[in-house]
Amino acid sequence: MTTKALEGIRVLDMTHVQSGPSATQLMAWLGADVVKLEAPSGDITRAQLRDIPDADSLYFTMLNSNKRSITLNTKTERGKQLLTELIRRSDVMVENFGPGAIDRMGFTWDRIREINPRIVYASIKGFGDGPYTNFKAYEVVAQAMGGSMATTGFEDGPPMATGAQIGDSGTGIHAVAAILAALLQRTRTGRGQRVNVAMQHAVLNLCRVKLRDQQRLAHGPLAEYPNEDFGDEVPRSGNASGGGQPGWAVKCAPGGPNDYVYVIVQPTGWKPLTGLIGRPELAEDPEWATPQARLPKLAKMFQLIEEWTSTLPKWRVLEKLNAQNIPCGPILSTKEIIEDASLAANDMVVEVQHPERGSYVTVGSPLKLSDSPVDITASPLLGEHNEEIYIGELGLGDEELRLLRSGGVI
Repeated sequence: MTTKALEGIRVLDMTHVQSGPSATQLMAWLGADVVKLEAPSGDITRAQLRDIPDADSLYFTMLNSNKRSITLNTKTERGKQLLTELIRRSDVMVENFGPGAIDRMGFTWDRIREINPRIVYASIKGFGDGPYTNFKAYEVVAQAMGGSMATTGFEDGPPMATGAQIGDSGTGIHAVAAILAALLQRTRTGRGQRVNVAMQHAVLNLCRVKLRDQQRLAHGPLAEYPNEDFGDEVPRSGNASGGGQPGWAVKCAPGGPNDYVYVIVQPTGWKPLTGLIGRPELAEDPEWATPQARLPKLAKMFQLIEEWTSTLPKWRVLEKLNAQNIPCGPILSTKEIIEDASLAANDMVVEVQHPERGSYVTVGSPLKLSDSPVDITASPLLGEHNEEIYIGELGLGDEELRLLRSGGVI
């Protein structure tokens, strides 16, 4: 039987909404025993954006698969005692409450490592120490303050949020990397450690090329950008590739909102492209033949390409471009992605059975380990594993569990 990568690792998951649950879900997929500790009222996302009355929302189910759920009121004295025992039995503890919330419960880092010197205690916050510490953190706030929004959108339009959840799930991935590093270091030192990851910092890490370009601006305009005017800040540049090879999303037939193909024009791809668009003379024209000659005319270049692509469906455009080894990709809508057979075959779009909502589709694990296969299971019902953990693992009796439930402790 295959042993999963994180088998034997117990994660005490005191997270909610998205940034924390996305991190602990990744660890659950890798084989960790993730125990999601919720207030008796449950993670707020269980009821957010519901599509089926009285069933856990897709928001919750798609961020909490492969976990176990227990309920606990940590404001009660008995709740604190039980939390202490759970910390003692865990390898990792993860939380994403507001700054200082866990400390105010009486569980400072000093107290936590006194209970369990080997624990890795990870916190996800909106911001680091400083003037932003107590700002309320949301996905798009992190995008705004991490450099993403200022550089997303078109030059003549407002700052734009990206559809990718780089503030929440992007931070969760950073947190997992830090937690795994701390667990590896523990094998050498025998000690756990404190892990802190901020959403603003994670977004900034994902926007590093824009900070690269901010420094390049000191030496003049950025030639690979389609913009005509440059000030002292990196401008929004639409669908420009942001790399050394120019790219753009060009329209295809019949002209729907996602009838586009993203095309990158490498030096070696220019000649075959000129043939495809019916302008073979441009391959040798000194005004177009070299990358340096084309850079000042990027908008015109992609206009010429689009005059050709707009006459064909995007899948036909892709067929012709790929036949010439020209880098390209279709703009896939959410509907196309959820129906994509190749993504299903790669276990990236997965169908799961849930006891309340029936069958639903979720995202599978992007981490593919040959010796640690991932089977996506349904998210737990609220408090589904109370008896299993409190009686079976912590040794409480049936009567005490009943009293804890009636007393609002669980």
